[in-house]
Amino acid sequence: MPTAIVTGASRGLGLALSRALAERDWRLVIDAREAGALEAAAAQLPGATPIPGDVADSSHRSALVEAAGGQIDLLVNNASLLGPSPQPALADYPLDVLEDVYRVNVFAPLALIQLAQPRMIVNVTSDAAVEPYEGWGGYGSSKAALEQLSAIFAAEHPDRRIYWVDPGDMNTRMHQEAFPGEDISDRSLPEERVPGLLALIEGDLPSGRYSAGALLEART
Repeated sequence: MPTAIVTGASRGLGLALSRALAERDWRLVIDAREAGALEAAAAQLPGATPIPGDVADSSHRSALVEAAGGQIDLLVNNASLLGPSPQPALADYPLDVLEDVYRVNVFAPLALIQLAQPRMIVNVTSDAAVEPYEGWGGYGSSKAALEQLSAIFAAEHPDRRIYWVDPGDMNTRMHQEAFPGEDISDRSLPEERVPGLLALIEGDLPSGRYSAGALLEART
């Protein structure tokens, strides 16, 4: 039975992907900061081990890897921190808050990769990593750093499969927080993006940057 660690798995894309992996008999170790929401999510995932905590905490990361034990086949770095809502311009961005964003979105994924040494890595990124949207300087630049980190790690480890994936706009709590007061009901549900991620996990595509939407189109 393959083993996966999925961060940020109490809701949204992390939970939707975890459901799909559980249906395929993966053994899961999942995390989120809100213990109650994580326990509720784990109840939907047969055999999943929930470990509540913050990925920015080194002791929490160690607990995730210890719970997975042995060979870790897949690490999904999905947990992310948006930052302030509404998002400030870079000229006004509090630097202590920006440090928190980078700690969760850049340093924590790398730290988990170093600790877990997984056979396959899926780092969830964003189009904000490549497009200079006003107000997205904090989150977008952190995801750009995660993408470059992923690309270099892939170059240094050609024997592993390393993917950085843009899931596209989704109807999630984080996306709503990014656009406070706006109607985002027209965005895709996270479940609709999961088949694109599964195409990477279950396929043999080379390491690289992928769009979940493009992967979905390729499967149809």
